[in-house]
Amino acid sequence: MSITTITTEDLRRMEEKEGLILQGCGGDLKEWVDGINDMLTEAGILKEGSRFGDVSTFQYGELTCLLFPFEDVKLEIGKLAMWRLQTHEDFGGTWLSDFVPNRLGGFIGEPSPEPEKPDCALIGQDGNVFNLVGIASRTLRRNGMAGQAKEMTDRVFASGSYHEALNIIGEYVNIISVDEPERRPSVRRQMKETKTADPSEKQKPARQQER
Repeated sequence: MSITTITTEDLRRMEEKEGLILQGCGGDLKEWVDGINDMLTEAGILKEGSRFGDVSTFQYGELTCLLFPFEDVKLEIGKLAMWRLQTHEDFGGTWLSDFVPNRLGGFIGEPSPEPEKPDCALIGQDGNVFNLVGIASRTLRRNGMAGQAKEMTDRVFASGSYHEALNIIGEYVNIISVDEPERRPSVRRQMKETKTADPSEKQKPARQQER
């Protein structure tokens, strides 16, 4: 097992990779890695004796974080998604592909757009799938994403399992805890919403507009 120290700039160069990030890992990092490997093995998430061996650590503000890359491990990804939600209050677990756009401004080489997925407080809610999809759908509609809300709902109700339904919801919204504050809209989004609401905009000749 190896634990490599990296920077947040290194994370921004991992566009083609995916992994699990745990936040607030104080103390002996080797004990953390061993403990997480044991927990995921007992939960049936790590399969066929697979374990995370090459783990990275980095600082995000005052938090010590660990990145568990998905390369070279055999995972039950649906169970991992559930485990991440259930343990979020303890470990602050998130995906690499969500952490970089939402916290670090995007991957290097890309423009730095606002996150496409709006925050949605599902952790701590009634876990009934009808309740969760309803909350997520309302969140999407509030953010002007009615088409995505319908698409998500149709996919969830056509899914074959609870785990699959959660993964689908996570494709459309950034799942957070009810105790975690939502991000304020970016300046660009606020400007876009202001322009949309401005009656004078409707009087202008039709032009090709940005999305």
